[in-house]
Amino acid sequence: VQLQASGGGLVQAGGSLRLSCATSGVIFSIGDVGWYRQAPGKQRELVAQVTSGGNTNYAVSVKGRFTISRDNAKKTVFLQMNSLKPEDTGVYSCHAGHAGGWPRYDVWGQGTQVTVSS
Repeated sequence: VQLQASGGGLVQAGGSLRLSCATSGVIFSIGDVGWYRQAPGKQRELVAQVTSGGNTNYAVSVKGRFTISRDNAKKTVFLQMNSLKPEDTGVYSCHAGHAGGWPRYDVWGQGTQVTVSS
């Protein structure tokens, strides 16, 4: 089982980045997938999530700026981040989980650093 995140980097405030998280070893289509971030000195927080049914959930701080999407055929989840702010800086990690039946899984990918300069 593997979740491989990519797309992080350094960007100026107001810029955009697109994160990708490719999965393998899980039945991607049945799981909920999301992006979390952890800023220095802070706890990890949910940024955005998309359920197996396509319902989305966003942190208040990113609503209207970030868009999460999934491609079940490619087993990949994306996070389009626009109008980035310095407070969006952090390590972004993807997560995939399925708890509603067999097979259950709860998997984290490695993080990708996002740094937004002012």
